[in-house]
Amino acid sequence: MAKARSLFVCRECGQEYPKWNGRCTVCGEWNTIEETVPPTAIAGKISAPVGEFRYSRIGDISYDDETRYETGISELDRVLGGGLVKGSLVLIGGDPGIGKSTLLLQICGHMGREHTILYVSGEESERQIKLRAERLGVNSDNLFLASNNSCESIVHAVCANKPEVVIIDSIQTITSSAVSSAAGSVVQVRECTGAFMRMAKSEEIPVFIVSHVNKDGGIAGPKIMEHIVDTVLYFEGEKQFSHRILRAIKNRFGSTNEIGVFSMGDDGLKEVTNPSEMMLSGRVCNISGSAVVCSVEGTRPILADVQALVTKSGLSSPRRVATGFDYNRLYMILAVLEKRTGFFFGGVDVYVNIVGGLRIDEPAADLAVAMALYSGLCDKVIPEKVMVFGEVGLGGEVRAVSHVRERVREGARLGFEKCIIPKQSFSSLSKSDSYGIKIIGVNTLEQAFRAISEKKPGDK
Repeated sequence: MAKARSLFVCRECGQEYPKWNGRCTVCGEWNTIEETVPPTAIAGKISAPVGEFRYSRIGDISYDDETRYETGISELDRVLGGGLVKGSLVLIGGDPGIGKSTLLLQICGHMGREHTILYVSGEESERQIKLRAERLGVNSDNLFLASNNSCESIVHAVCANKPEVVIIDSIQTITSSAVSSAAGSVVQVRECTGAFMRMAKSEEIPVFIVSHVNKDGGIAGPKIMEHIVDTVLYFEGEKQFSHRILRAIKNRFGSTNEIGVFSMGDDGLKEVTNPSEMMLSGRVCNISGSAVVCSVEGTRPILADVQALVTKSGLSSPRRVATGFDYNRLYMILAVLEKRTGFFFGGVDVYVNIVGGLRIDEPAADLAVAMALYSGLCDKVIPEKVMVFGEVGLGGEVRAVSHVRERVREGARLGFEKCIIPKQSFSSLSKSDSYGIKIIGVNTLEQAFRAISEKKPGDK
């Protein structure tokens, strides 16, 4: 038999090449292209006998008995779409030390009361997992630990013992004997993930897979791994802050817009049921360059403090720095402010920060950023009890956004007295409801600036 032709694959992005290159032309990384065996050659080694091909009429398929397990952590259930679906394959990624293994062990503590769980680690011994579990207060007779790196051994043990939930920590440490490459390589990760997917579907056992991240922050391994799994969850957060955000990048059984908010402590992760209060805690009032925006993540409104520092620049090319906000969108807002409102930012450094490590990507934060920049440039204080949101267009107009009612109610609940919104969004508010907050509609940036100047800074 002729020897299989080698294939060269980038271990960062999974791009394939017929020959070796020093630099990947897709992700731009150097020395990441490795020689591997083509998938067709591997498939010939590990393929199983083909069974009977069956199919069903779509009307005859029932999903009334769909089972969702409650994990015992409501923030995680929210992100998963209502619970852990039976037979699903869930991939969890995040920076080292962000809390991936901690979250999974805490799940074991809750779900272990009613379900049998197999926790397989390729990085830690059983004794090390036990020590971490005791620190987190996790102790269940239904929790079984194993330290193993063999994909075939794990699949055989799961099919023989049939636990109700399986956790693999992490996929980069698992190897298949059918593949000659090292652990963590593109082919190993791809084939092991495919094996766990077939195991989860055939046995209808939900499987959690932990994945490392590369230096760019993306989930390590080939992109096909994210296509194989049913759900991709990503832990976000800075180590300097105690809170963590769990975000769904992909979810076949729910929305990808939901987020879960946690706080990291000595005894593990704790759910944050009111993220707005946490994000606004410690907010300094009566200073210029600060505006409160209400962002919506999925169905959850979150209030955040947007800060802008505008200071005289000593450089020929002034600095523009954005933390938690899109850098290119900041440039757009600065251009609109200069062109449409006459405020000049050409000789000043501009720093924009979303306090608390939160990242806001939706356009509804445009108005808050623009008003924070105006406040910082003119040194005018935005009153403490004022909340703003709205999208800013290139003509200087303020455009409507979604979830207006939820945003207004969240601001009123936290004691805000005035809310500046796009005038077009008034149609989304019910005239019969009393929101307990003064609502001001604006069409342009100039109207928004005048709305905060009705009272002198410091007046209540």
